[in-house]
Amino acid sequence: MKAFAFLLLLAVASASWLPEFQSDHHTVSTAKKQQDVLRLLYKVTEHIRKRYTELKEASVNYDPAGHPEGCKDGGVAVKTLLSEIADGRVLEQKHYFSLFNDRHREEALMLFEVLMNCKDWHTAVSNAAYFRERLNEGVFVYALYTAVIHSPLGKDLVLPPLYEITPHLFANTEVINRAYSAKMTQTPGKFQMSFTGTKKNPEQRVAYFGEDIGLNVHHVSWHMDYPFWWKDSYGYHLDRKGELFFWAHHQLTVRFDAERLSNNLDLVDELYWDRPIVEGFAPHTTYKYGGEFPARPDNVNFEDVDGVARIRDMVIFETRIRDAIAHGYVTAADGSKIDIRNEHGIDILGDVIESSVYSPNPGYYGALHNLAHIILGRQGDPHGKFNMPPGVMEHFETATRDPSFFRLHKYMDNIFKEHKDSLPPYTKEEVEFPDVAITAVGVDGKLETFFEDFEFNLLMGVDDTEEVEDVPISAVVSRLNHDPFTMTADISNNNAADVFATIRVFLCPRYDANGILFTLNEGRWNCVEIDKFWRTLVPGSNHVTRKSSDTSTTVPDVPSFQSLVALADAAVASGEDLDLSAYSRGCGIPDRLLLPKGNAQGMEFAVVVAVTDGSKDAAVEGLEKDERGGSHAQCGIHGETFPDKRPLGYPLDRRILDERALLNFPNLFRTIVKISHRE
Repeated sequence: MKAFAFLLLLAVASASWLPEFQSDHHTVSTAKKQQDVLRLLYKVTEHIRKRYTELKEASVNYDPAGHPEGCKDGGVAVKTLLSEIADGRVLEQKHYFSLFNDRHREEALMLFEVLMNCKDWHTAVSNAAYFRERLNEGVFVYALYTAVIHSPLGKDLVLPPLYEITPHLFANTEVINRAYSAKMTQTPGKFQMSFTGTKKNPEQRVAYFGEDIGLNVHHVSWHMDYPFWWKDSYGYHLDRKGELFFWAHHQLTVRFDAERLSNNLDLVDELYWDRPIVEGFAPHTTYKYGGEFPARPDNVNFEDVDGVARIRDMVIFETRIRDAIAHGYVTAADGSKIDIRNEHGIDILGDVIESSVYSPNPGYYGALHNLAHIILGRQGDPHGKFNMPPGVMEHFETATRDPSFFRLHKYMDNIFKEHKDSLPPYTKEEVEFPDVAITAVGVDGKLETFFEDFEFNLLMGVDDTEEVEDVPISAVVSRLNHDPFTMTADISNNNAADVFATIRVFLCPRYDANGILFTLNEGRWNCVEIDKFWRTLVPGSNHVTRKSSDTSTTVPDVPSFQSLVALADAAVASGEDLDLSAYSRGCGIPDRLLLPKGNAQGMEFAVVVAVTDGSKDAAVEGLEKDERGGSHAQCGIHGETFPDKRPLGYPLDRRILDERALLNFPNLFRTIVKISHRE
């Protein structure tokens, strides 16, 4: 009887155990939440540190199934995941994780659903600590990042840069090996990291772009903001997701082309399923667990990937998509026809090509983009003969490192262009802004780029114990940057009252690699949108300025992990507020990559500025004072309607029959600038 009473007491104590951070999320400070997230992500391949008492206790003593009242679904997601763990079906720890692996993704989404269903911070952080100790590290990191991004509980939190959380995906093997040596000998180290390849490989000239760790983070962050697996039952609809998939990757591709032209290379060619993959790739990177990333020689012919896809199926999917564009409609799963020959058709087409859960008929149109990533990642071992781990194309963090990434997206981009070219050119009424004219566009400052050294921490990449103190270990990589500048525009408003205006700024290469001048219709598809913003124009003359650091396509560098820890710890200790809102969005091109490299002589670009009626364009209120996240041009406003009603790329996204007519609109202006590069 005494034994029974003791067990009953123990059960009650376990069920009622609540750590210090149990308070409802309304009373938990942002600083405390930030501190918890950082501690959860500290050295995820090792156990939670004992000094993080609350998290450590939760990882051992918390009973996820014992708190259904803290879950919106009554604990259904928790029970599902616990059952998978109990039956030994989850991916082992210290094993690579790939989102493109169906089972890996399924497990990550199980944890994501657990976290998304948490009603309060205590439940969320306790579940996170508990499952961190029992799930694969990659599964945990992906689920935690996406949950913080999408859950209301994660509002205003800043996720640390992934290149410091999972440095093996960003640093080359040589640097990682040297980091291990430094750790073992307790010798501080700072190691220069070079790009892959040699000067014998022309693609090496633009490796600084594809291998830029900030660009890699933008790409993976975009796919976390707009995941292909997203269901609206998670909380909201991802507005214009398919169109943003097209636009964000189109902008990556044309931005890559601008770098190629800056380095005397032709525009990137598209992939062909019946032709060799011209450029090989040797990543020179190694998984923390699982071996080296596979290499691919030059001129490899596409082969079927066992258990994933056949090349002939990819050709069939492509043909069906091109047929849909030619016919002007997509066939839904129920056999109905969905019109795409309109300004919203690109959104449906993007969902189809990716394909996302939003695709109206994935069984018929397939998943062209997602399968292509896997196929390209497996061409080094398509039949599993050598049991190679996934290639760089099978991770959004590493995909842009491979030149085939841009060839793949040029292939997809050309399919999207077919659709855009099937639409009628814009009419006078669709382009003009009555009684508003741009009289001048200029630049204050120099458009000049340069390379700089950037240092990031490698401590998360090496194993250790709590008993051995860390020594500083970091990598230094060269990256592109530019001098700050300000765009200016003089705009006259000849109306009797104020007008609300949308201002779009495009940067367009003028010449191809052979020095041949692009016509506006030829060159429009190569234009990089560098900014989009809103202003109220008073009657008469208006002088509009916009700093390069304020553009709606870019984001600043997120502070280092150590900096975030120091800020959060200090705020928690003092009880002060912690405002890191400037860094709350990881999705966006890095500020320093706003301009292409250019060349020493000064490379000519056309700047095209369009001022249109903001009262017709703006989809949400208050955009002039609050752009809600800053990088909305490619990344939207998180959880809200996309701010611009116009098609992305407007007014340069459709065919231009006569550039003289387009440039005669007083609300459009073109000028020529030069971008110089200093060594």
